[in-house]
Amino acid sequence: MSKIRWGVLGVAKIATVKVIPAMQQSDLCEITGLASRTAEKSRAAAEELGIANSYGSYEDLLADPDIDAVYNPLPNHLHVPWSIKALEAGKHVLCEKPIGLTSTEGQQLVDAGKAHPQLKLMEAFMYRHHPQWVTAKKLVKEGGIGELRTIQSFFSYFLSDPDNYRNHADWGGGGLMDIGCYPISLSRFIFDAEPTSVSGAVEYDPNFNIDRLASATMDFGVGTSTFTCGTQLTPYQRVNIFGTTGRVEIEIPFNAPPDCPCKIWHETAAGIEEISFDICDQYRIQGDLFSEAILNNTPVPTPIEDAVANMRVIEAIVRAGKAGVWEQV
Repeated sequence: MSKIRWGVLGVAKIATVKVIPAMQQSDLCEITGLASRTAEKSRAAAEELGIANSYGSYEDLLADPDIDAVYNPLPNHLHVPWSIKALEAGKHVLCEKPIGLTSTEGQQLVDAGKAHPQLKLMEAFMYRHHPQWVTAKKLVKEGGIGELRTIQSFFSYFLSDPDNYRNHADWGGGGLMDIGCYPISLSRFIFDAEPTSVSGAVEYDPNFNIDRLASATMDFGVGTSTFTCGTQLTPYQRVNIFGTTGRVEIEIPFNAPPDCPCKIWHETAAGIEEISFDICDQYRIQGDLFSEAILNNTPVPTPIEDAVANMRVIEAIVRAGKAGVWEQV
């Protein structure tokens, strides 16, 4: 087998606009099937994207023996149950973030993965695979900013549509779950550790009952990481990583464009160096790496347990915001 045959659950925008087109450019991925809750909807999307097979239900896709791996971009409350169903059907699973509604639910998926050790399972935090993040982590690890002391992140957009799942509390909506998970993940990635405690301030939308503005501080013992995320703010994103002798700034840390070069800045006492990266698609890289793990039977880049650890931090920030005190993770 030279290519992994992929099936996609649902026609979420991130799948149809970002992930599927990117993976279709891969030499290791073949998107062979797309499922939706109705045959008409899946057929229309499959035809538009040039996908050979469409299914009128998720169950039909999972039953197809010609599907090797499943990408799950369903709303947050469907991540764990349908990922478990995919594993039980003998499919490898790449599941969108956040892994579930709670860390307990995420652990259910981890346990399901352990029950099927021959299958690969990973959360789709695509940003980690982009060369700009690989370089940022390397600069920090090799002392390029001295001793790592603190990270500052910001991520926001404006969304007031009541029908969007991100504004449904019972579907796992809200800023922390949708975009706050990124600053948490990158902080754990760069510090290569888990925060011991967190503080937070969280504001809730009175109509949607989802968090629309959240700010948090994570204590890693040897340093801190702070971030703000918002779903009713002007769109913006930026990350700064500070050390004792330098810093790294990432211009477009999360939604790195697939059609133009990205850049970061590395500042030291000698000055500021701008580092540019060739055009690449982080979703294609993610698909390639996951497919390589299947083809070579090697570990996935990010163990699924990492997803549960990220959820624990989100939960601690929510508790801290409600109690107004520091919370242990």
